Amino acid sequence: MFNIKKIESFCNEFVGFVRITDECGSQGWGQVSTYNSDFTCSILHRQVAPWVLGVETDDLGDLLDLVTEREHKFPGSYLRRAIGGFDTAIWDMKGKQQDKSVTELLGGKPGKLRTYGSSMRRAITPKDEAARLNQLRDRFGFDAFKIRAGSEVGRNQDEWPGRTEEIIPTMRKALGDEVDLLIDANSCYSPDRAIEVGKLLEDNGFCHFEEPCPYWELEQTKLVTDALNIDVTGGEQDCDLTVWKRIIDIKAVNIVQPDILYLGGIDRTMRVVSMANKAGLPVTPHCANLSLVTLFTMHLLNAIQNAGKYLEFSIEGTDYYPWQQYLYEEDPFKIDDGKITISNRPGWGISIKQEWLENSIYQVSEL
Repeated sequence: MFNIKKIESFCNEFVGFVRITDECGSQGWGQVSTYNSDFTCSILHRQVAPWVLGVETDDLGDLLDLVTEREHKFPGSYLRRAIGGFDTAIWDMKGKQQDKSVTELLGGKPGKLRTYGSSMRRAITPKDEAARLNQLRDRFGFDAFKIRAGSEVGRNQDEWPGRTEEIIPTMRKALGDEVDLLIDANSCYSPDRAIEVGKLLEDNGFCHFEEPCPYWELEQTKLVTDALNIDVTGGEQDCDLTVWKRIIDIKAVNIVQPDILYLGGIDRTMRVVSMANKAGLPVTPHCANLSLVTLFTMHLLNAIQNAGKYLEFSIEGTDYYPWQQYLYEEDPFKIDDGKITISNRPGWGISIKQEWLENSIYQVSEL
C-alpha cells in the first residue's frame, strides 16, 4: 500500500462520496455517512486529511486510531462518519490493486445474501403497511420484513394511540407464519413498557426487537434483553469502540447492529465483529438506505463467521428518499427471490454517475 496524496469529496446534504489517489495514481471510492454529509465532508478535509495524507496505510487500523488520538478534543459521531469515507475508499483501492472484491479481501466469496425488507415508515396505518409489504413480497420474494413501533425516541408515546398494539397482530395475520417479522422501536420505551411490547411481540411470533430503550441507556436495554425470549438487538448509533466493548461484555443485546459508516468504516467494524464473535453474538448491521452503506454491508456480511440471518434492505424508494436517485451507473441492489448478489468485480464494483458528481459540492485535500 502506498501513501495517499489526494482526498476528494463530492457531496450534497444527504450523501457524500470520497475518492482517494495514491502516489502511483491508483484510486479508490468510498462514502462518508449519509445525512448532513456536507458537514461530514468538511470534517474529512479539516480533521482527517491532515493526519492521513502522505502517511503509510499498511496498518489501516493504527492509522485510524491515530486520527482519533490526534482529534481527541473532538470525539464522537461526525469524526467517525468522516473516517468511514477514507476507510471505505482504501478498501476499494486495495481491491482494485489486487483484482479482488472487498468481500474476498475480508476472506469471503462473492455470492448471494438473504435480505429483509426494512420499512422506515411510521405515518402509515397498519392496514396500509400490511398491503404494501404483501405487494413487495409478491414482487421481490422477501420472506422477512421489519416494521416500526412506537414513536422515534418517543418517551413511551406511540405515533398515534394504539398503533403499536394494532400493527403487531395485523402484520402477523396479513403476512402469515412463514414470514420472519422484525420490529424497530428507535429508542422509544422505558424498560417496563418495552417488556410489555416485547411480550406482545412474542405472542405474535416476532423474532427481532430493535433498540427498545434509549440506545445510550445500556442497562435499560439489558433489563429488556434479560426479561424476554425474543432477540433484542441494537448498536447502530454507537461509534465508540469502548462503548461497544461494554455492550458486548454485559450482553446488553442478543444481536449486535453496528452501522459501518456511523462507526468509522470496515476496519473498525471488523473489530466489533471480532468482539461479538468471541462473545458468541451474531452481527446484523444497520444499513437503512440505498447509499453505499448497504453495498459495504453486503461485502462484510458475506465474509464474517458470525453473520446474522439476513441483510437489512431498505424498501423505501425515491418517493421517500429523493436523494437516492441517479447515484450509480448501474444499480448494485437488485433483489431476486428475496436475495441480493455481491459482485466479483474488484473493490466495491461500482461507478458513481458522472452527472451526479458534476452537480455535487467538491472539495479536495492534497499534499
